Amino acid sequence: MKPLNEQTAGIQKNHPVKVLQFGEGNFLRAFVDWVIDILNEKADFNGGIHVVQPIEQGMVNMLNDQDCLYHVLLQGIQNGETIDDKRLITSINSASNPYEDYKAYLQLGENPDLEFVISNTTEAGIRFDESDKRMDSLPDSFPGKLTALLYHRFKHFNGAADKGLTLIPCELIENNGVNLKKAILQYAEHWALSNEFISWIESSNKFCNTLVDRIVPGYPRENIKEIQAELGFEDNLVVKAEPFLLWVIDAPEGVKEAFPTHKTDLDVLFVKDITPYRTRKVRILNGAHTSLVPVAYLHGVRTVRESVEDDYTGEFIKETIFDEIVPTLDLPQEELEKFANAVLERFQNPFIRHELISIALNSTSKYKVRVLPSVLEYYNRKNSLPHHLVHALAALIVFYKGEWRDEKIALNDSADVMEFFGQIWNGDQEQIAQKVLSNTALWDTDLTKVEGLESELQTEINSLVKAEKEKSYLQ
Repeated sequence: MKPLNEQTAGIQKNHPVKVLQFGEGNFLRAFVDWVIDILNEKADFNGGIHVVQPIEQGMVNMLNDQDCLYHVLLQGIQNGETIDDKRLITSINSASNPYEDYKAYLQLGENPDLEFVISNTTEAGIRFDESDKRMDSLPDSFPGKLTALLYHRFKHFNGAADKGLTLIPCELIENNGVNLKKAILQYAEHWALSNEFISWIESSNKFCNTLVDRIVPGYPRENIKEIQAELGFEDNLVVKAEPFLLWVIDAPEGVKEAFPTHKTDLDVLFVKDITPYRTRKVRILNGAHTSLVPVAYLHGVRTVRESVEDDYTGEFIKETIFDEIVPTLDLPQEELEKFANAVLERFQNPFIRHELISIALNSTSKYKVRVLPSVLEYYNRKNSLPHHLVHALAALIVFYKGEWRDEKIALNDSADVMEFFGQIWNGDQEQIAQKVLSNTALWDTDLTKVEGLESELQTEINSLVKAEKEKSYLQ
């Protein structure tokens, strides 16, 4: 089998480096680098990527061993069709480790073709660390490293306004662009950098808030030999991902034209406010996941795909999404239904085995963030309770008993949550709903004040307990 490199693949890269990318992990390579590969092919973006390894131990050596070439496998269901696609990604020109050569890292900022900085350094990556005292050696944090590079660029180009960059962070935090800019300005003050540099950051650089969505299982270790045989290359950086992709970008004027995804059929949206799209994702995708887990698990199903395909739980989750979650959202109905249908297809992906128990981690806090807002908004708009979402909460409470039909459930939550549920299940069963709903430590509010919720929840809990004793389930 041939090693994968430019010579064996017959590839000669000639795109100038327009993108500096912090991070070389599976998500960026299956999301951002895949998108830019398509932009080069279909939208004449004509831009290469230089990857910077954001931590000391990483994968840039593996990338360079393959001349930064690798394949993305898209596998799943999209618009009713099974997708099994392989694409050789050629968008990355080069990669480096700043821990090995700090001077060479700073010199990346001297590139006149550079336009974009893209990152995914985990949710904890965008942070100010006051222990980064100086920048004459490599700062520890990602914003610190970036500030040092931007300052070098500022000085190299004498503060030229047209040499500012567009920063597009993909970390999964709200207002990621705003927070990145805030951290950079904190470092500028911390290091006593010039007021001219601070003004250049403010006026010549564009910070974007983003929302990214694609499931990326990563390296298909279980069948890599078969995949490599099909590819005809010994590719050690294969990335497996689902076909679905959504990238929502809140960007200043001009970014859309410079990053021309609108010239493709990619689902990349440039918007003025990400909030409704984030709410849509959290409530439909994440909220459906959280609602489905305890209901399907108590029904005897163990994976997400089986849950959607099961007659009872499949109908339950469809009705939950379309009848109880979608009516609480404010985007156009057609957009909401399109996204909801895509979510169900993603849940049915035959190439991913997603165990329910693996996504049951911290389910109470997930219900609070992902599901409870739908319950309250539904009640606010309809003046009635969403039966399926209340049933999901009842199933969650029974799930947290830690045992179902003499089978132990591998619960995974904080010690205080586990202790609370242990106590309520050792007490009066008829008081469980009241105790759960009145626990403001769980919900930040007293939910017994929601008219009818305590009564309906207790009825649902009692029905589940009865079903367990009778070895049946609600049908």
